Amino acid sequence: MSVWLITGASRGLGLEIARAALERGDQVAATARDPHSIPLPDGENLTKVALDVTDPAQVERAVAAVGRVDVLVNNAGYGIFGAVEEVSDAEVRAVFDTNVFGLLAVTRAVLPGMRERRSGRVINIGSIGGFITQAGSGIYAATKFALEGITEAMRGDLEPLGVAVTIVEPGAFRTDFLDPSSLRHAELVIDDYAGTAGERRRMSKEANGFQAGDPAKAAAAIVDLAHTPHPPTRLQLGQDAVARVRAKLDHVARELDVWEHVSTATDHD
Repeated sequence: MSVWLITGASRGLGLEIARAALERGDQVAATARDPHSIPLPDGENLTKVALDVTDPAQVERAVAAVGRVDVLVNNAGYGIFGAVEEVSDAEVRAVFDTNVFGLLAVTRAVLPGMRERRSGRVINIGSIGGFITQAGSGIYAATKFALEGITEAMRGDLEPLGVAVTIVEPGAFRTDFLDPSSLRHAELVIDDYAGTAGERRRMSKEANGFQAGDPAKAAAAIVDLAHTPHPPTRLQLGQDAVARVRAKLDHVARELDVWEHVSTATDHD
C-alpha cells in the first residue's frame, strides 16, 4: 500500500486523484488550506491535512505529520489570464509563489525521506500550456514552463537514487479550473489586446463546463502512472493535449530546418 501526499485536494483534479488512490486501496494524505473543505468521507486510509503551500512553516509541519510519503502529487495552483503586459508584478509574484515556489517547498520537505528509502514518485501537475501556450495566458504558462524544467532536472537528479519524477500535461478537463475559484484575470485591461488576450478571456468563459476531458479518467491514469515501473518524463492527458504537442514539435522542426544555416554559422572557425 502506497502513501500519497496530494496538494490542492479540495476540488478539481487533486480531489479526483485522492478519490482514485483511495479506491485503489492506497493511503492518502489530502491537503488543502482548509482541510474541512475536502469533500471525501472520513476513513482509515484518509488523512485530511491543513496545508498552504506558500507558508514554509506549515509545509514542514504538514509533511512531518504525514511521515512516510511514497507518492507526492504537486497539484496545488491556480491560473491567471491576461496579456503579459496586463499582469502586474504583484499578480505575477503571487501566482509564482503558489505554482512554483510552493511546489518547491513541498518537494524539498518530502525528498529527504524518499532519498533515504531510495524509492518514491513525484508527480508534478503541469499543463499543456507549459509546453505550448497562446496569447492571454503567458504568465500562467510561464509557471508551468518552469515546472517542465524543474521536472527534467529533478528526474536527472533523482533517477540514480530510485525516485521517479514525471510531469503531467493535461489539456482541457471539465474541472473548476475556469471558475473564479481557480482562475484569476489581470486587473488591468488594455484595449489593444481585445482581439488576443481579450478573446482568450471570452473563450474561457464560454468553454467552462464544456471541456472534453473527464477528470475521473485523468485521475485514474495518474494513479496507474504512480504504479508503473518505468514512468515517462511527460504524460499528456487528453486528445487536445496530444494534438497540440504534435503541432508544436512539427513547427519547431520546420523552423529549425529553415534557420539551421544561421544557427550553425556562429561557432568559432
